[in-house]
Amino acid sequence: MEFLRLIHGYQFDNALALLFPTPYALGTLILFLWSFGPALKGGVRLGFLVWLRVVWALTLIPAVTGVILAVGGEKVPSATSVGGGLTRYGYPVDPSRDWEHWMYSAFALLSLYVIEVLVKGRMIPHRAGLRFLPVATLFLYGCAYMIGRVAVFPGSTPGT
Repeated sequence: MEFLRLIHGYQFDNALALLFPTPYALGTLILFLWSFGPALKGGVRLGFLVWLRVVWALTLIPAVTGVILAVGGEKVPSATSVGGGLTRYGYPVDPSRDWEHWMYSAFALLSLYVIEVLVKGRMIPHRAGLRFLPVATLFLYGCAYMIGRVAVFPGSTPGT
């Protein structure tokens, strides 16, 4: 279980962690910046598709390990007390953060599906759909960022 916690909870520990606290958030930030090319050119190249698959992997690895940990009774660190009503990061415990972590994870998976639809040109015309690619990838980055933030910091209801 400790190995799964290590994989699932890996975070960067540097000054840039404010922009991307996890490798997943970094991957989605790169995807967001890269999405402007297809949106402006009206076509998707192989490099973007490869990076999209990398982001899928960066999504599924923590998602699968998180489900395994949840089945084992684990909750996000911000919702788990290690003693004295504090989390392992030294913040007040906030049990409501556990469902928020799941919510942002679901939104991330949904936005990845929407990005696939936009890239493949299904349901809407391909060129028109690519114009929305930066919006969808920005939403994905926001979800990835919040997944890491919610796991560490308490919300507006600590201790309830």
